[in-house]
Amino acid sequence: MSYITLVSLGCAKNQVDSEIMISSLCQEGFSYVETPEAADIIIVNTCGFIEPAKEESIVTGLELKARFPGKKIILAGCLTERYKETLKKELPEIDGFFGNKNPETAGIRVKQIINSTGSGKMEENPVMPGTMKRTRLLSYPGSAYVKIAEGCNNRCAYCTIPDIRGELKSRPVKEISDEIREFLYRGIVEINLVAQDTGSFGLDKDEGENIISLLATLSRIDGRFWIRLLYIHPDRFQDNMLELFKTDARFLPYFDLPFQHASPRILKMMGRKGNADSYLHLIKKIRKELPDAVIRSTFLTGFPGETDEDFHILTDFQHRAELTWLGIFTYSREEGTPAFSFPGKVRKTTAEKRKRLLEQNQIRITEQALSRFVGKELDVLIEEPVKNEGMFIGRGYFHAPDVDGLVVVNGTGLVPGTIVHTRIIRQNNLDLEAVVL
Repeated sequence: MSYITLVSLGCAKNQVDSEIMISSLCQEGFSYVETPEAADIIIVNTCGFIEPAKEESIVTGLELKARFPGKKIILAGCLTERYKETLKKELPEIDGFFGNKNPETAGIRVKQIINSTGSGKMEENPVMPGTMKRTRLLSYPGSAYVKIAEGCNNRCAYCTIPDIRGELKSRPVKEISDEIREFLYRGIVEINLVAQDTGSFGLDKDEGENIISLLATLSRIDGRFWIRLLYIHPDRFQDNMLELFKTDARFLPYFDLPFQHASPRILKMMGRKGNADSYLHLIKKIRKELPDAVIRSTFLTGFPGETDEDFHILTDFQHRAELTWLGIFTYSREEGTPAFSFPGKVRKTTAEKRKRLLEQNQIRITEQALSRFVGKELDVLIEEPVKNEGMFIGRGYFHAPDVDGLVVVNGTGLVPGTIVHTRIIRQNNLDLEAVVL
């Protein structure tokens, strides 16, 4: 029997693929272990979205090979989907490669790599229909990501996703609903719906299924649980979604809206339709309908042609929007995207300086946004204990996994993966502290 482990890099969608791959490997007779030290074979599920992610993926693979020269190291996922032939030539140290298509065939692919002669590199992705049940999750206890669609049709000028993941392909509503029911039966209490753009769900189909019909179906499931909807392109936001959130408290009023910018000129070049006024109108509408709503977004600095005036528009929007959470990235020039050939390249030092200014602004904005929770009673999902401290780390409805802050809960005997009722007693910068009621 071969022992195998997997290192998952990149986004939550990639994590779902990693979990499917683990199930496939176990189905094909491999024994999954938690650490590289215990494994004979190590798979790195790579990210190929932007330059830093590509570098991390390659460095991770090479470092593992240097640490464990006697083990087989295999690169899989988005980076290898995008650059498979180049990687085969430039990374002879790596024992095998396969892409991100059909992760449920990972077990077959690894067997073919192990049993192959010559280079050991697999040329074609096999196809296996059906959905693989995820038996091992890589999230904290009680939480799971559910991917509702693959690929994207938005074609933003800077984005490589359509080339890496393909066109939008939505899953059937019943298939998603059945998977969620199965997770709830297993004790999962938080479902995070993910896609490249969850707002586009169903737009590739003629059956009338869309994000509204999906949420309506999920609202008919019995039980106590949370559903969080992530990654909604603001141009795809459907206002009637808010009615469902108002009538079913299990839909968390957490809205992840990647605005990217606020200058109409830059947004048009990006291939997006919004502007500062339309985005502020959307934020105001959400907060009016759902006063407890929290809004997360992402900004991009250094896009080709971004001037000081464009950046001023963005900073003004940041102050007016008062977003609860914000991730800020510098533009990565990626081959194959329309923006690759755009004129007006912004110096890296300028893009980084703008990023730091936005981050400094956001600390004060987020601290102010979180202060409203002090003194309130809130449910918290317990994730893990703080060793020897009589405390636990958890998240509220206003925290998405891994990317936002946390709640430190004072108490003993709490069980990771369960929801407890607490009172928030103080704020520590971007984190909160609570006691169990």
